Amino acid sequence: MVWFAFVGSCLLLAMIPGVSTAVILRQTLRAGRSSGAAALLGNETGIFLWAMAAVFGLSALVLASEVAYGAMKAVGAALLVVMGVQSLWKARRASVPLDAPVPLDAPVPYDGGEARTTGGGLRRSYGLGVATCGANPKAAVFAMSFLPQFVPQGAHVPLTLTLLAGVWVAVDVVWYVGVIWLIGRAGAVLGRPAVRRRLEQVSGAVLVALGVRVALEVR
Repeated sequence: MVWFAFVGSCLLLAMIPGVSTAVILRQTLRAGRSSGAAALLGNETGIFLWAMAAVFGLSALVLASEVAYGAMKAVGAALLVVMGVQSLWKARRASVPLDAPVPLDAPVPYDGGEARTTGGGLRRSYGLGVATCGANPKAAVFAMSFLPQFVPQGAHVPLTLTLLAGVWVAVDVVWYVGVIWLIGRAGAVLGRPAVRRRLEQVSGAVLVALGVRVALEVR
C-alpha cells in the first residue's frame, strides 16, 4: 500500500504545472518532440541528483545555508526569465508566412533557424532541463521532505530512498512522455506559424512569471 500511495503521489506531483512543465513544453513547441524529450531527460536527471543528495544528506546542507539557498533561487529565477524573454523575442520577430504549417518533429525555421533537433540542439535542451531543475530550491525541498515519508519502518533507508527516487523519475517520465506525444498528435494545429507565435508568447510570459515568482518566493 505504501508503494501504491507513493506512485499516486508522484503522479499528482507530475500533473501539477510548474517550472518543469513549462520548460519541457517550451522545448517541444519550439523544436519538436525530440527536443522536448531531451529536456525531459535533463529534468529527470536533475530530480534524481537531488534525490541522491537527499539520500546522503547534501540537500539538507544546501537548505540550511542561507547563502546557498539564495544563490540557487537567484540562478533559477534568472534562467527562467532569460528563457521567457527569448521566447517573447522570437515570437516578436517571427517572419514565416501564416499559411505555412511546420511539423512539430521538424526544426523550426520560424524562430530564425536557431532551434535544431541535431545533437547540439538536443544537448542544449538536455542542459536546460538539468539546469532549471538543479537551480530549483523546491526540488531540493521535495527530495528532502517528500521521499522519507514513504520509507517503511525498519527498512534500509539509503536503499529504499534510492528505489523511491527511481520510481519518482519513472512516473515523471511516463507522464511527460504522454504530454509530449499529445503535443505531437496536435501538430497539424500547433505547427501553424501563427499558432506557434502565440504559444511562444504564452510560454514566454509564463516563464517570466515563474522566474519572478521564484525570485520573490519567501523561504
